[in-house]
Amino acid sequence: MKISLYFDEDSMDKHLVRALRARNIKVNTALDAGMIQRADEEHLNYASSQNHVLFSFNVGDFYRLHSEFMKHEKPHAGIILAQQQRYSIGILLRNLLKLIATISADEMKNRIEFINRWK
Repeated sequence: MKISLYFDEDSMDKHLVRALRARNIKVNTALDAGMIQRADEEHLNYASSQNHVLFSFNVGDFYRLHSEFMKHEKPHAGIILAQQQRYSIGILLRNLLKLIATISADEMKNRIEFINRWK
């Protein structure tokens, strides 16, 4: 099954979301889900409950959460991280599309990926 994405409030750039949706990638945002101003763990739990891979610029906090989830054997649907303001929308789009074309939703479970790896 193809990856669907959940953008937390730090990463929900409307141009990137629109570009992904135009390419038939299912994208949900914190705004769409009514999840604005929620804790990071709530975002990850929500994304996982919807079988969405979480995309965020919040590298430190979500890397820590991933480690905690794995330590306590708590599953999640996957996390993709990118450093904020390091990549243009075009590069983020290209790298996300490459990742989505390569890894299935099942393969992303309990996995963390860094967008810079998908050049």
